[in-house]
Amino acid sequence: MLETSVRLLRLLSLLQARPDWSGAELADRLDVTTRTVRNDIERLRILGYQVQSTTGTAGGYRLGAGAALPPLLLDDEEAIAVAVSLHAAAGGTVTGIEETSLRALVKLQQMLPSRLRHRIEAVGAATVSVAGRGPTVSAETLATIAAAIRDHEQLRFDYSGHDGTASERAAEPHRLVYTGRRWYLLAWDNDRRDWRTFRADRIRPRTPNGPRFTPRRPPGGDAAVHVMRGVGSKAWKHQARVRLHAPVETLAERLTPAAGLLQSVDEHSCVLETGGDSLHELAAFLGSLDVAFTVIEPPALRDLLRALADRYGAATR
Repeated sequence: MLETSVRLLRLLSLLQARPDWSGAELADRLDVTTRTVRNDIERLRILGYQVQSTTGTAGGYRLGAGAALPPLLLDDEEAIAVAVSLHAAAGGTVTGIEETSLRALVKLQQMLPSRLRHRIEAVGAATVSVAGRGPTVSAETLATIAAAIRDHEQLRFDYSGHDGTASERAAEPHRLVYTGRRWYLLAWDNDRRDWRTFRADRIRPRTPNGPRFTPRRPPGGDAAVHVMRGVGSKAWKHQARVRLHAPVETLAERLTPAAGLLQSVDEHSCVLETGGDSLHELAAFLGSLDVAFTVIEPPALRDLLRALADRYGAATR
């Protein structure tokens, strides 16, 4: 019985490692006959694992998704990744998922060997999260939007604008984009006949969804870039495009996604599309980056920088 149990765990681990296996391959890995493999597959099915099988020369076995969640087998690195992700989710920007994440984390830690448990506890003790300072969005709302995106179904929802005005909207959802502080939905607005970016925390889905639609190509071909260009610069009163004379990798380490959109020019420079509530705020922000830069636009920002340069220069004389 012990040998059978160990063999079943090894078989399950193999099935999770890659999509398809032939019976001969599994028999060779487990050092048993193909008949024993067939019997073990049936045992896994009894335990709740949906193992699909095909016959013929190209036949084999594939681990499928079932109606219930059976136990999972994780290697050391996978277990650490899941635990760290759950720890981060407990303090994230999704409403109502904190307690669920903590319960799942406790269950996982109870089953971990001590060598892994100590590593994960060290990460938790040494980490302070500053996530979740922005508006949060419910997990149910995110799941509803994601399902509509997956099924290519029009989404009907109530939306609260930045000025508090409520409206009923119908849109073809394309992608959810997470900036590190907020969740956004990029969608084709049926009434405006154009692409729009909606804050997910202001969305209240209606049921049922609308009819199915044929997905459109997002503007520029990249949903994340389009959303970041909008929320990182155009949402501000003053927008600016600045060439930073440093590699994009260097600036990406210093700037959060909310600072704007970074695009590489060459190995020595990049362009930042950003914005601010005032030109003085923009000037102070660019100076804090501690790299040389050239203002592409707007001209008013160049004029302000000249005036500031004269003022600072006079202060040193």
